[in-house]
Amino acid sequence: MNRMKTPRARRAILYVPGNETRKIEKAVTLGADSVCLDLEDGVAPNRKAEARETIARALRTLAFGASEKLSRINGVGTGFELDDLEALVPARPDGIVVPKVNDAEELRWVSARVREIESRAQIAPGSIALLGMIESARGLVNAVAIANADARVEALIFGAEDYAADVGATRTREGLEVLYARSAVVAACAAADIQAIDLLYLDFRDADGLRAETRRGAQLGYVGTQVIHPNQVPLVQEIFTPDDAAIAAAQRIVDAAAEYLAQGRGAFALDHKMVDMPIIKAAERVLARARAAGKIAME
Repeated sequence: MNRMKTPRARRAILYVPGNETRKIEKAVTLGADSVCLDLEDGVAPNRKAEARETIARALRTLAFGASEKLSRINGVGTGFELDDLEALVPARPDGIVVPKVNDAEELRWVSARVREIESRAQIAPGSIALLGMIESARGLVNAVAIANADARVEALIFGAEDYAADVGATRTREGLEVLYARSAVVAACAAADIQAIDLLYLDFRDADGLRAETRRGAQLGYVGTQVIHPNQVPLVQEIFTPDDAAIAAAQRIVDAAAEYLAQGRGAFALDHKMVDMPIIKAAERVLARARAAGKIAME
């Protein structure tokens, strides 16, 4: 199932506490691919109602430019989630981030509530995307089903800190304790043809560490990552954008493949290297990421 032939770029998802108007007003000017106004971890329980009003007003009145308008609700089962959706969906976000998803039914429940509110608010059905967060052992073992839960699901986001706490792992700089889970989320997303968004790097003052972690995520197959500070946005978006050399090499492979496949040849030599379908698909992914980032024109 190919749900996203021309997916939007989500190289950086910038979280902003939903009850802090000043930070929201700054966030929408930073050029982040996605700005996520947070109702969950970034907001104390006694500030949830205030944050709902602040986020809804921001969604309706602020100019987000090219940035995707996201909001993270509280998890299904917390008792906050329905009030969150009732407040946010009429304000027309581009997508809803659902934290701590443990099984596919949770996303289907959210999708059904969104559909009901869309209908009442006269919003085009299906126009609001869902991004589910994998943050537990249960969520991880159900990741394939979660990725395929509903047509609205466009991405899964890996929450390393919550996952490590859930399984009793000790977080380290090397990250070996979450490598299996990190890779499994990518595989689930690839199987469902949706995007995989990487873990959050907490030390926003450590640019070198962020650079290394982001490159590692890109190598694993992630298309973007989560950030919590404005200074992190340009660095991670640059890393997740193919450079000119990578784009040129990918275009050359795709152009050659079109010529050779038209001749009925499934594999061919290019620059003294064999090229077959996995190489061609990898080149097509590079070009798709470049298009999403605006580096080359959409087809």
